[in-house]
Amino acid sequence: MKTTCYANADASAAYDYIVIGAGSAGCVLANRLTEDPSIRVLLLEAGGSDWNPWIHVPVGYFKTMHNPATDWCYLTDPDKGINGRRLQWPRGKVLGGSSSLNGLLYIRGQHEDYDDWAAAGNQGWGYASVLPYFRKSECQARGANQWHGTDGPLHVSDLRLKREIAERFIEAAVEAGIPLNQDVNGERQEGVGYFQQTTYKGLRCSTARAFLRPALTRSNLTLVKHAHCRRVLLEGKRAVGVEYEVKGTIHTARVEREVLLSSGAIGSPQILQCSGIGEPEHLASVGVECLHALPGVGENLQDHLQVRLVFKTQCRTLNDEVRHPLKKLAVGTQYLFTRTGPLTLAASQVCAFTQSREGLTRPDIQFHMQPLSADKPADGVHPFSAFTSSVCQLRPHSRGQVRITSADASIYPSIQPNYLSAEEDRRVVVDAIKVARRIAQAAPLASVISEEYVPGAHYQSDEELLEAARQFSQTIYHPAGTCKMGHDALAVVDDELRVHGLHGLRVVDASIMPVIVSGNTNAPTIMIAEKAADMIKAAQVNMAQAS
Repeated sequence: MKTTCYANADASAAYDYIVIGAGSAGCVLANRLTEDPSIRVLLLEAGGSDWNPWIHVPVGYFKTMHNPATDWCYLTDPDKGINGRRLQWPRGKVLGGSSSLNGLLYIRGQHEDYDDWAAAGNQGWGYASVLPYFRKSECQARGANQWHGTDGPLHVSDLRLKREIAERFIEAAVEAGIPLNQDVNGERQEGVGYFQQTTYKGLRCSTARAFLRPALTRSNLTLVKHAHCRRVLLEGKRAVGVEYEVKGTIHTARVEREVLLSSGAIGSPQILQCSGIGEPEHLASVGVECLHALPGVGENLQDHLQVRLVFKTQCRTLNDEVRHPLKKLAVGTQYLFTRTGPLTLAASQVCAFTQSREGLTRPDIQFHMQPLSADKPADGVHPFSAFTSSVCQLRPHSRGQVRITSADASIYPSIQPNYLSAEEDRRVVVDAIKVARRIAQAAPLASVISEEYVPGAHYQSDEELLEAARQFSQTIYHPAGTCKMGHDALAVVDDELRVHGLHGLRVVDASIMPVIVSGNTNAPTIMIAEKAADMIKAAQVNMAQAS
């Protein structure tokens, strides 16, 4: 990949667009906007090049998450909803952003998610309107149909690794009443089946590879790496540029049309607040002059909280294949020569979408099944045969916030998820554990399970199951919603992603989700950027015609 690093943008030039963040959304914007050779784009990325080979090996997220060379390494505040624990929140700090270190799982969410966004007043965001953008970005290995495309740069492929325990999980889920579904991104989401992943020929297909790599050959794109944005520059109610830091030196860049903030659900609200855009009393409390009152900045934080159940088995799992040095060598050799085997493993193999209780009209929980188990990825797998059945609530009611604690943009903000603060969430998490156990008790799994290792069979009553959720839950790394799209008092952007009350400033990333999508968030974030690019282009055409 061509990744020429400019020490600074051309200080004498005014760019048409400045994109802050070369992540899942920013790489898409950089590509689509520079398709017009007359448009000059400056792309700022706080991290460095995606040279690390572990980025490109699918299972490499074990090496890149929690690694400060590629990860922001955020840490939440203590959260009373999970017994005062603090959770690590990995976010990509490298070209490709979180698409360079996520679990590679391709899930779009439910049709109703987007229809609900539109019903809340966000015109053009219903499922029929966003489907073309999912198809536009996608190169689907199974071929094109009404749900999928094959002309896009983002490769979506079937798994290159399947194991007996995964097949047993699918059979058990069907026996437990969950229908088989070969395409949870198609006509309906409900059901159980194998995940698809963003890989191509056994290598990760991040947005840096899919979108940024071809765009870097264009002379109208300037990329500056290791560029930490400090603030958006305002003149009155218009964004006119950005201030950023490269290796201790402060630079500024001017913009003629728009600043496009694509720094994610943590970075985007932080940059807005450091720019004087946010809730006035909060900004004053940390020494930031409020230049534009917008109380919703940093509010509406949502995330998917998973409870990971681990079951010991009498049959072999991936734990047995990767536990010993010689077996690791064999696994590495297999991948090197064939691009198959355990090193092609995405974060999970099997997904299941179902209802936590009877009477619901659509799935409200999701399973991620892994044919292995570990306390923490960095610690290695357990020294026994086991698999993991992780379950999360798809549309949590709990809301948190991201708030700066300093005017200095290099100081990490306060992140408070407020997990399980809503009564409905506490009910769903208890019911979800019961569904996980029901699947485990179905014959295809019960015949090979020897023990529920985590949380343990001694957790039985609803109160005990809730306590297990508080103690053993983890994030699935899906923060969203902190620059909410909408038209209510806490909305930050309108339905064209323009920051309310300001000119020349949009937010384009997962932070604009009014309600988090029902599933993994990377594919929807790419869709958001595809749609935003078209809206930006259309706005310029309309402006030119009006003049």
